Amino acid sequence: MPTVPLPDDLRAALADQLRSTAPSSASAQVERLIESYRGTTPTAVPVLRDAADVAAYAAYRMPATYAAVRTALDAFRLQAGDWAPHTHLDLGGGTGAATWAVADAWEDAGHRSTVLDWSQAALTLGAALAEAAHTPAVRDAAWTRQPLGAAARLPQADLVTVSYVLGELTAADRESLVTAAAQAAGGAVVVVEPGTPQGFARVLDARDRLIAAGLHVLAPCPHDAGCPVTGDDWCHFAARVQRTALHRQVKGASLPYEDEKFSYVAAARFPAEPAVARVVRHPQIRKGLVLLDLCERPPGLARTTVSKRQGTTYRAARDTDWGDPWPPDLPPAEGASA
Repeated sequence: MPTVPLPDDLRAALADQLRSTAPSSASAQVERLIESYRGTTPTAVPVLRDAADVAAYAAYRMPATYAAVRTALDAFRLQAGDWAPHTHLDLGGGTGAATWAVADAWEDAGHRSTVLDWSQAALTLGAALAEAAHTPAVRDAAWTRQPLGAAARLPQADLVTVSYVLGELTAADRESLVTAAAQAAGGAVVVVEPGTPQGFARVLDARDRLIAAGLHVLAPCPHDAGCPVTGDDWCHFAARVQRTALHRQVKGASLPYEDEKFSYVAAARFPAEPAVARVVRHPQIRKGLVLLDLCERPPGLARTTVSKRQGTTYRAARDTDWGDPWPPDLPPAEGASA
């Protein structure tokens, strides 16, 4: 699984802003954040309540949130072609992980980002981190405090991201926020949640609302029909996170990486085709064989076996990762006519 590198300027900004944060003093906040982001109890107040919470979040969660959103954006871009946003709205953006991810995905687009969140402490740290950004889209972003529930009034934007925030909201506020996001999006909406059964359920509900609002799914699903994942299973993917030194200290970890599991949906208003199928489990490599578990069109789950006899396709299957589209774009075979 490829590691998603944290931008050098974000890594340096985190180290600079949080150098006074003692890992031992952040442990209580980190434990509460783990419960909030994985267990996720809906609330009428921000999960990030004060500067200590925000510092713990930035050290513990911001690299993982960045990696998950960046990976989801890559999958979306593969299907979106040359489309690029001129404006970006980061809903519940907190310290701006998704804003950094969008800036990296479309670094030449020259877009402008607006971060909306209900935690002033998160926005304050996010703006401070952004001052060190090399990219104008991050450095010049607007940081605005605003409620995220039914009272939210959203500006229009080409791209709207909603990452790791729906679990903080009550059911009614979740519905209102996703509906408002769809209305605000002139081009696309990307929703990312933790890769848990609860996070997947929230993404699935958001998917239904985006489709009802007239958008069509580009990733990860290869269709707009009902999800074929049923029972105790749930659809999720993984991004390998490059840990910072502070991240390792706060978590008491030694490995230079961790795998962040996430669920997502990316839907668009503009014409574009989703992948024919998507790999929804780790590929299983056997001697002379690759087994791929796919979600495919028409809607359904299937396993395909690619053998060594299939040459170029087999080599592509060996390089295929969990979450990739299938089949890949392959060069014509040697000797084939154009």
